[in-house]
Amino acid sequence: MVSNKVYVIGVGMSKFLKPRGEVDYPEFGLEATVKALNDAGITYDDVKFAAVGYVYGDSTAGQRVLYQLGMTQIPIINVNNNCSTGSTALYQARSAIASGSVDCAMALGFEKMARGSLTSTFSDRTNPLDHVMMVMMQERGFEPKAPAAAQIFGNAGIAYMEKYGATAQHLAKIAEKNHRHSSKNPYSQFQDIYTLEQIEKSPKVFGPLTKLQCCPTSDGAGCSILASEAFVVKHNLWDQAVEIVAQVMATDSPRMLTNDAIEWAGCDMTRHAAAKAYKIANITPNDVQVIELHDCFSANELLTYESLGLTPVGKAHTLIDSGDNTYGGKYVINPSGGLISKGHPLGATGLAQCTELVWQLRNWAGDRQVQNVRYALQHNVGLGGAVVVTIYKKANEKPSQPRVGYNPAIEAKSITKDDYEKAASGRRAEFLEAKL
Repeated sequence: MVSNKVYVIGVGMSKFLKPRGEVDYPEFGLEATVKALNDAGITYDDVKFAAVGYVYGDSTAGQRVLYQLGMTQIPIINVNNNCSTGSTALYQARSAIASGSVDCAMALGFEKMARGSLTSTFSDRTNPLDHVMMVMMQERGFEPKAPAAAQIFGNAGIAYMEKYGATAQHLAKIAEKNHRHSSKNPYSQFQDIYTLEQIEKSPKVFGPLTKLQCCPTSDGAGCSILASEAFVVKHNLWDQAVEIVAQVMATDSPRMLTNDAIEWAGCDMTRHAAAKAYKIANITPNDVQVIELHDCFSANELLTYESLGLTPVGKAHTLIDSGDNTYGGKYVINPSGGLISKGHPLGATGLAQCTELVWQLRNWAGDRQVQNVRYALQHNVGLGGAVVVTIYKKANEKPSQPRVGYNPAIEAKSITKDDYEKAASGRRAEFLEAKL
């Protein structure tokens, strides 16, 4: 089977915002895409395949965004895989290049969300999570006023606490860390620093989880441009290229439907994907310096420490006690602020994680830069379920400089007409004339 090397050559994202009506998905989707193309120094004409992820929206919304850059007739596939949607789009784009089908592909993710907790969109058909919900109701009951996702992840965290001795304060410390990290990220929905006491005393959501330990609904977009080795050589992009040295997607095992609440959060598929990714990359967790993982709730970050092999079984909370999950420790986990503080526009999350890690590997991240980064790890999970684990490494040791006139890792600027002109297809006039 052909498996060509794949590199991330351009990334971009919009600022993540509280859901609001005045900005629609074509706008922030275009912003992320233009930024990624400008970062790569190419135009939309160079892109030969696009995978576009979003959860809430009508079919072919990906085309609606990308047609603004030109109607070039490339394949555009729209993806919905719950909270792992963005990384699923990334997985599809990487696969297209690894197979040799194309030499340049785009992964775009965006979301325009309703305010408040997530709810099921359709009431006239089977809920994809009905099986795990039935198990949870039988084993732990159900609180009608609490969000279903908070109950699944909250119960998983409670089970871990019962089994291994972690405490509610460990969960609060995770949230405190991520809010503190986000204060240095201009793209974060929230940039406020909270004390541990403030986090513990914020309104209860479910079990030990308080409001400041739960990700908010968000609007936003992220985009990554991927390329083959031949494309990198042709366009002289080695200094900024970041290699995807391993990427594994997995779905649930039968353990998800057992009476072990820890497994309801999809821990076993993360274990499987992570172990396989380390093997492909020929590294161990000890070789990784920076991690962006799926902290939709503080409980899930705790569980994921163990699932990713960062700690022995039952010892995830010791990573918190030792300070090995933040600056000065063994790993820096969620330097962006994670989902808890950066925000969680479902389709954009996986691409925003990729963007942060590419900036970290390029040494562009300013005050939130992790020192001496060699390998970066990304974890993006969706209930129902799917997980994508990706390992990155910079293509070479040479420093790179932003080509857009400012450092996008530390300044969240809007795109200009000139930015758009540099990114758009030479055939964009056809679209504009047809629109008029």
